[in-house]
Amino acid sequence: MTEHELRKILSANLKRYRNYHKFSQAELAEKLDISIPFLSDVENGRKWISPLTLVKFAAALKIEPYELFKPKDSLSPDVATVLSKWSDEVADAVTQTLDNIRGHYLSQGDIPPKK
Repeated sequence: MTEHELRKILSANLKRYRNYHKFSQAELAEKLDISIPFLSDVENGRKWISPLTLVKFAAALKIEPYELFKPKDSLSPDVATVLSKWSDEVADAVTQTLDNIRGHYLSQGDIPPKK
């Protein structure tokens, strides 16, 4: 694998996981305490990140650092499916359904309300 290929995988995975978590570049940059232009450069393969920044990315995206270097076709089927197929509408429908279920149980006093 060449450096160019590795950068391409890293940048694609950063974008994919950022979008999965519905972070804008500005939101993720703020969480990581990096600039938006730097994040853009990393996502476009123009810059590398330090090991410390790699760990921060992984923590913010709720993954292990090595997962940022895995080619898309080697991601676990569940992650690959969720990242590539779940549209905003499906996510909203699932959220609405879970809220409805929670509301039903709240009305019966079975569970405490969200904080």
